[in-house]
Amino acid sequence: MRVITGTAKGHRLKAPKGLGTRPMLDRVKEALFSVLEGYGPIRGRVLDLYAGTGALGIECLSRGASWADFVEHKAHVCQIIRENLEHTRLADRARVFQMPVERFLHRQGPHEKYDIIIMDPPYADPAIEATICAVHDADLLKDTGLLVVGHSPRVELDDRYQRFHRRKFRRLGDSCFSIYDLATDDAADRSGETHDQSVLPSTDG
Repeated sequence: MRVITGTAKGHRLKAPKGLGTRPMLDRVKEALFSVLEGYGPIRGRVLDLYAGTGALGIECLSRGASWADFVEHKAHVCQIIRENLEHTRLADRARVFQMPVERFLHRQGPHEKYDIIIMDPPYADPAIEATICAVHDADLLKDTGLLVVGHSPRVELDDRYQRFHRRKFRRLGDSCFSIYDLATDDAADRSGETHDQSVLPSTDG
């Protein structure tokens, strides 16, 4: 597992032992960031939920994001995120929150909003849709921001969750990601013009 491009290009990242985390494969990550950069350069503040190794937030920082917050509830995994941030020399633009995602989303008080929110929960997590709704209700995404959701092909997400409207869907082998934005009602009515579903061929073997 490595940083694909940017200031930390080529740096290899540590991962926890065992199957407790399931980092996004490099080829899926490459496809994701190809789509994201189609919207414009990676900039601003990033929130990486279920951060695991921190690979997705670190990739954003490497590509030009100004700040990233990482949320992960396991102490030893948080330590690996911190080590990966130090290794890539990005620690001065990041903070690691050791807590469940649900608690982070329900924190009280004012919060800065994010340009990109990434959630890559445990594979086939049955609570994924509830978490999308919780992200919406927490009002953490800027009006021009993007929500990225990693998920299993066996998890069928809706095109609309309140104001979140799906703009892109990609499948690569046994992994998928969906990209949502905050749509106006008029934009949602034109969903057939902008909603892009496609399957990318697997490169396994």
